[in-house]
Amino acid sequence: MEKQIEIIGCKIDFPIKKEMLFKSPEEKVRHEYIDRLINYYGFNINQIEQDAKIKDVKNNRILAKADIVVWRSFEERKNKSTPLIVVECKAEQVTIKAEDYFKGTEFARLSHASFFVTTNQKQTRIFSKIFKIDKADNISELTEIKDIPHANNANDDKVVNGLLGQTVEFARDEFSRLLLKCHNIIRNNDKLSPEAAFDEISKILFIKTLKERENNEGQVFLLEDYKKEKKIYDKNKVESDLPFYKKLFQRVKEQWANDDLFELSETIRIRENSFEDILKELESYNLSTTSDDIKGIAFEKFLGKTFRGELGQFFTPRTIVEYMIEILDPQEGEIICDPCCGSGGFLIKAFEYVRDKIEESIKLTKEKIKQKYFDKEYYAMDEEGQKEITQIINDQFKKLNAEFDSENPLSRFYKLSRSYFFGTDANPRMARTAKMNMIMQGDGHGGVHHHDGLINVNGIYNNKFDIILTNPPFGSRVDKSLRITNQDIPSNDKIKLYKSLYGEEYQKNIDDLTEWANYDNGKNKPKGRSVLSLFDMGNMSSLTEVLFIERCLNLLKPGGRMAIVLPEGVLNNPKLQKVRDYVESKAKIINITSIPQDVFIASGAMVKPSLLFFKKFTEKEAEDYYRIKTKATNAITDKYKKELDSIEKKLKSRGIDKGSKKELKEKYSQFLQKIEDEIKLEIKENFDYEIPIVEVEKAGISSTGAPIENELKPVAVEFKKYRTIHKLWEPHSMKIKYDVFNGKFQRVLGNEKPQIFYKDDAIDN
Repeated sequence: MEKQIEIIGCKIDFPIKKEMLFKSPEEKVRHEYIDRLINYYGFNINQIEQDAKIKDVKNNRILAKADIVVWRSFEERKNKSTPLIVVECKAEQVTIKAEDYFKGTEFARLSHASFFVTTNQKQTRIFSKIFKIDKADNISELTEIKDIPHANNANDDKVVNGLLGQTVEFARDEFSRLLLKCHNIIRNNDKLSPEAAFDEISKILFIKTLKERENNEGQVFLLEDYKKEKKIYDKNKVESDLPFYKKLFQRVKEQWANDDLFELSETIRIRENSFEDILKELESYNLSTTSDDIKGIAFEKFLGKTFRGELGQFFTPRTIVEYMIEILDPQEGEIICDPCCGSGGFLIKAFEYVRDKIEESIKLTKEKIKQKYFDKEYYAMDEEGQKEITQIINDQFKKLNAEFDSENPLSRFYKLSRSYFFGTDANPRMARTAKMNMIMQGDGHGGVHHHDGLINVNGIYNNKFDIILTNPPFGSRVDKSLRITNQDIPSNDKIKLYKSLYGEEYQKNIDDLTEWANYDNGKNKPKGRSVLSLFDMGNMSSLTEVLFIERCLNLLKPGGRMAIVLPEGVLNNPKLQKVRDYVESKAKIINITSIPQDVFIASGAMVKPSLLFFKKFTEKEAEDYYRIKTKATNAITDKYKKELDSIEKKLKSRGIDKGSKKELKEKYSQFLQKIEDEIKLEIKENFDYEIPIVEVEKAGISSTGAPIENELKPVAVEFKKYRTIHKLWEPHSMKIKYDVFNGKFQRVLGNEKPQIFYKDDAIDN
């Protein structure tokens, strides 16, 4: 069908209204969407109305307005029957937030429309989200669905109801199935292993993301687009040039060069026909604009099925991740790390958790604004008065929505995406997967690195983090021969980059790393300090889980919080008593949760785990602990000094027989153990605190991976009450206050004087 709406000069010709309107950003968005309704969905102009109004005839006032309303037929429009679709258009260059479309939602509610569409302009691209309208009066919660019906199905109740049932969850499942289908295309066509096939899918997803971010019209990167660009490329390329799809991957490597996603020599290892088949399968999704929630959870499901089912990789089940995060309750401004991040599950869920807090706080502020202005006086106003109030609200919402702009260095989302999340994994595939996973979820990938999690790297070093969330490898050991080498030191370019990001503290860590890499171990021995020698507990145990306990405590700031998955009994094992003593000298145990072994069987792990939660001592708590320990040690050592001196004197005497010597040594050891036990008892009495211990039988997932009852959810709720009453920790994150009526942001850092940022200036700059 030919376009029925034209842009002529600085005006837009709308045949629907039979008039020319000035080409404002909002009118351009409206023009584009009406054009889509006509040329893509097949509706006729006579089914569409602009600037539709619902009036209270009795009181002669407007109750609601909508930018575009679509009926099933011209007759239904003429008779003002229940409309099918209500559309509201905005031109702000921000991600769509449903609560901003208050005019359209009110019209949709009053008119009982089946579908409500919000459409917006971000940069120069068009975005649409489709929402199902609740028939009840309360529509504060809109259900996002996949699409609206085409004109030829508008009267087919089966099709309409089917679309209304295609919720976000439906879209996630569909996207996940598509990814698995693409994975199988590579397995079948190119005969690659599961791991290699997964890598190729990641490459194609990056190519698609790159092309769709670059597309100024916000359109999906179609197979047709690829073939057109390929034709031009092939016409101009020389014999030595790469095939076009491999050239696109080269651009991906250049785009994300600082992220170390791929080796410089890496290339696409599938045939071009496989690439084209996959591109065709993914045509219904724009990776630049599709909801992070849809992409992220779909990608996570794909990961779970692919890696657990075929690669045997171990993943922390989502129910466990959610519980651990609920217990620690991360806040905006807190810096979070997982030193063995795998596919990034903890980092992603923590990112979502904090992002949701930001969105909720802004949403509440918007509700307060609406309550302030939508009063009796508003509904008594004429149309011009209402229009003026609506503009005031839109202006204030625009300032609030600037906080979602991940390209604005002063926005809350910018800092969330770039400054607060860090992780490492020793497996290059897992590190890359974590980055891809985080990009799918909305970003935060820049702090994720491929490296040994026991060693300081890039932005990950001691005393930096507010929160640690991790599930370290169990049962393996760190070999004594494992050393720090020059390979652990980043290139000069990387050092320069990370120093600009992290400052002098980063340089200090690089200096230490360089010194350790060049440590002289003596004649005929390789250089470099052993990794075990970096840890106090390296002399007690070489178990990875033990070393990661110390590593995580070292990474935390004083007062920081930590959640870790460990084999059950690590802190109760008599052979590891010194490990527990060490932990209790550095941190308080704030929760131990025992979970059934079934939870991890579906992920391939056979060890029964526990979830342990610690809070590293504050500086004052550390001082109190060591004062109490020193006092107890001195007092109790003095108490048994005579007995010990007497035994030592007898052991040194001449002529003592072997039997007596052995007996004295055993007695001496018993005294030392008695002293140690009494010191511990004295510390416990003077540095005492409760340790909540929880045991659940059902944790949301069965041994087959099926969802079941989750007893962890009520536990998390109860623990929040408990830790609030007992003041287990005080929030020490950045608090952000926003005064919507004067447009200022106050960023309060601890006890520092508030800094005031004028948001208008921030946006302009």
